[in-house]
Amino acid sequence: MKIGLEVHVQLPTESKMFCSCPTTDAEAPNTHVCPTCLGMPGSRPVLNKQAVIYGIMLAKMLNCSIDDTTWFSRKTYFYPDMSKSVQITQYDHPIGGAGMYYLNGKTPIRITRIHLEEDPGKTKRVGDLSSLVDYNRSGIPLAEIVTEPDLKTPAQAREFLGQLIADIRHVIDLPGDGERSIRCDCNLSVGVERCEVKNVTGLKNVERALTFEMIRQTKILKSGGKIVRETRRFDEERGVTISVRKKELESDYGYIDEPDLGIFHIKNMVDSIHIKESPLNMTLRLVKQYGIDENTARQLVSTSTKIAEIFEELAKTTDVQTAISWTTGMISANWKAFEMRDESHEHIIELVKTFKDGNMTDTECNLELKSFMTGTSVESVKNASADLEVIINKFLDGNPEIVEDSRKNDKAANRVIGHVMKETGGSYSSADIVAATKKLISARF
Repeated sequence: MKIGLEVHVQLPTESKMFCSCPTTDAEAPNTHVCPTCLGMPGSRPVLNKQAVIYGIMLAKMLNCSIDDTTWFSRKTYFYPDMSKSVQITQYDHPIGGAGMYYLNGKTPIRITRIHLEEDPGKTKRVGDLSSLVDYNRSGIPLAEIVTEPDLKTPAQAREFLGQLIADIRHVIDLPGDGERSIRCDCNLSVGVERCEVKNVTGLKNVERALTFEMIRQTKILKSGGKIVRETRRFDEERGVTISVRKKELESDYGYIDEPDLGIFHIKNMVDSIHIKESPLNMTLRLVKQYGIDENTARQLVSTSTKIAEIFEELAKTTDVQTAISWTTGMISANWKAFEMRDESHEHIIELVKTFKDGNMTDTECNLELKSFMTGTSVESVKNASADLEVIINKFLDGNPEIVEDSRKNDKAANRVIGHVMKETGGSYSSADIVAATKKLISARF
C-alpha cells in the first residue's frame, strides 16, 4: 500500500494572492471580492510578496531545492467556484522541489514539490437541484506541499500530518487554529491504480478517509475487480468516501504560462530569509545536546517552544536536572496564565537560580514562581496550596491503601488525582494537583 498527500496550507497574509482584498472572514457572501479575484475582463494580477516569502520559508523547512527563477501558470478547468475558468498556480517552476522531511526525525518522507496558488471560491448546496457560490475565498494564498507515496499506513499519514502542521505553525506563525487552515488531498493505492480523496480537513478525518479507502480497494481487488482511477470525497458523518468524477491527468488541465505575471528571480530573497528552528528539530537537538530523553524533550517543545528556550537558559545557568525539574513542573503548570500576562521570563530564571544557589527553599521558590506567573500574591498562593493539601490529606486518610499501593505502582496516585480534580472543579491546575499528591503520598511512606 502506498499513500501520498497533497497538503494545502492557507498562508496567513493580510491580503489575497493577486489583489488587495482582505483575507479575513467576511460577514456576508461575496463582499471581499474585486474584479481581479473574480477574473473580470481587463483585470490583472499583482503577486503578493509576503506569500512568496512564506513559500520560501516552508521550502527551506522541507529541505527543498530552490531555484533562482520561478513563475506561474494558468491551470484550465471549469467549476462554478472558479469564476475565471482558470486557476493561477505553479506548474513546471514551483517555489521548491526535491525536498526531504523526516517523520520523528527518523523516517524519510520525500517532498516532490511545494508551489503557490490561489484558492477557488466556495460552493454551498441549496436543496437538491441548486447551489450558491461565495467568492470571498477566491484568491486566498495557498502553499501546496506534495509528498511522494512514501507513507505506508493511514495511522502513519495522520502522524506525519500532525507533525507537519506543528512545524508549519511554528515556522510561519500560523494562528492557533492552523489545522483548520489546512486541507489535504489523500492519494492511496492498494494495487497499481490510485484514487484521490479531495479536501479532507482534520487529522482524525484524514486517517478515517484513508482507512475506509484502504478497505474499499482491498475488497474490490480480492473479489477480482479493478480499481478505477478517480476523485472521491469524504463524507464525515457516514465515514465513507464517495465517487465524484473520473480523475483528470495533468495533461487535461492545459497548463500555459501566466502572461500577466512574468518570471521572478528570487535568489537574493532566498539568501536573506532565515527560518526559526522547527519543533521537531528542536526536540532532536535538545536530546542530543543535553542528554535528556526524547519524551521529556517532546513534552517541553509541545507545551511551548518558549518553555524549551527557558529550559536551555536554566541548563546553562544552573544544571540540566534542575532545569528539567522546574520547566516540566511549576513552569509548565502555570504557563497558560503566564502567557496571558505577556511578561518577560527573566524573573523566572532569577528565581530558579536563587533556589539553586541555596538562597531560597524549594517551597519558597514554588510560591514565588506561581505568584509571579499567575499575577497573584504569595499569600493567596500559600492559602490555595494549603487548601489543596487539606483535600488530598482528607482523601488519603479515608483510603490508606493508596499509600501502600503507591510503593509498587505509581499509577495508584491517579485515584487521588481524579477525585481531587472532580471535587475542586477546575480550581487547581492538573499539574499542581499531581505535584501535591505525589508530595503528600511520599511524606506518608
